[in-house]
Amino acid sequence: MKLYDCIVSSHNEVAPGYFRLVLKDKELAELSQPGQFIMLEVTNTYEPFLRRPMSIERIFSDSISILYKVVGKGTKLLSTISIGEIINVQGPLGNSFPIDPNVKEYLLVGGGIGIAPFPALAEKIIRTHGGNIQVIIGAKNHPQVLCERDFREMGCKVYVATEDGSYGEKGLVTDILENLNINSPVTVYTCGPIRMIKKVHQICEQRDWVCYASLEANMACGIGVCLGCVVPVKFVVENEMMARVCKEGPIFDTRVIQWEKI
Repeated sequence: MKLYDCIVSSHNEVAPGYFRLVLKDKELAELSQPGQFIMLEVTNTYEPFLRRPMSIERIFSDSISILYKVVGKGTKLLSTISIGEIINVQGPLGNSFPIDPNVKEYLLVGGGIGIAPFPALAEKIIRTHGGNIQVIIGAKNHPQVLCERDFREMGCKVYVATEDGSYGEKGLVTDILENLNINSPVTVYTCGPIRMIKKVHQICEQRDWVCYASLEANMACGIGVCLGCVVPVKFVVENEMMARVCKEGPIFDTRVIQWEKI
């Protein structure tokens, strides 16, 4: 983990309130893996004081991209940054998505901004392993459906669920997941609201599917010191059965999480 002064090479609003930011730094790009995240300095002042954690969306030869939603003061300030400006980045942080080379069926299940880590994962699976990738994208409505075109251009089969039924199937990503009929070994990856992840885990457990979740959490340091992002697990970390999302995660096999305590 290092600090990088990255050049903003692209910054666009891709849906109402959602932005894609491309940060140029060759070394950062070379070190980054799908599933990891960065801690981004929104301004060069002390307001806001804390960095913002952001999943790495895509990895290019000399840059990475992040996909974020404007939800508060920090991301509102971030959305005003222009091309050519410099942003200080800490990273890459956390672990990455494991990929079983013996599996040829992959399901990526993302709700809302939780779709963000999956374009990089899909690209790596295609590049290094091959196989069949199916993606389930969830959103409140049609304008908030993210990354659909990216996945289709990669050759993935894409399903969309919107809560209001304005596009795709009306309902939740878990409704689509429950109705999928896959007989061969499959690995499921999921990210989004914790209630959604818990339901995805339950479906996968019933079908004996391996499932990895990218967990989202508020965090101050990003390196496991502040203990502000802990989650109850079934293994011991420094004498406690609590894992740090930023250090032991953000990727967890959903079978090791103590869901009854969340």
